[in-house]
Amino acid sequence: MKRGILAAHNISKWFKQGNNEFMVLHDVSVTFTHGATYGIKGVSGSGKSTLLHILAGLDAPSRGEVLLDGVSFADMSDAHLMQVRNTQLGLVFQQPYLIKELSVIENIMMPQLIGGKTYEQAHAHAASLLQRVGLQEKSESLPSSLSGGQQQRIAIIRALSNKPLFLLADEPTGNLDEKTGAEIVDFLLECHMQWGMGMIISSHDPYLAQKMSTVYTLHDGRLSA
Repeated sequence: MKRGILAAHNISKWFKQGNNEFMVLHDVSVTFTHGATYGIKGVSGSGKSTLLHILAGLDAPSRGEVLLDGVSFADMSDAHLMQVRNTQLGLVFQQPYLIKELSVIENIMMPQLIGGKTYEQAHAHAASLLQRVGLQEKSESLPSSLSGGQQQRIAIIRALSNKPLFLLADEPTGNLDEKTGAEIVDFLLECHMQWGMGMIISSHDPYLAQKMSTVYTLHDGRLSA
């Protein structure tokens, strides 16, 4: 199968609370292709985060499966799935989740070191990423000294440091003001132009949705184009 296909087949997700069962996703099937951009919109509580977490292998569906290039996450060992998340799927969340005790460049190096690169290789690549996005002067700064928008930029290039097939971002502008949020959307599109990865972004931000090549809507647990 062609390299760079992330597919959800008949995904359903429900949670049990006492005797009650809450359906969050209902029979979702969708295919994402490397190099394209996708938006997933829906009101708060519509299941966007749940779907993104399942696509990223952070959560398992109650029924159905997710496949990367024809291989089901369910058939992968925990170690293999962790490797896939680190090298093939870059993850960005509403919060940057930078490690506060590490410098900016050390945060960007971390996924590369986990992936097996030497310190020197990881440092050189992280420095080149910072240079390309104009934040090289923040290299040795701690995350706490950065603005919210700068922290999210660092989180994005950290997610891209291992050149993943897909970047999955869950409400990446949700904690930012409108102007900074628009800047982050534009930055994501610049990254897509530079590195060509597929992008799957969940958001209720209309500016972001209009910038994606394909937009899906989640409503009552069902996904529609």
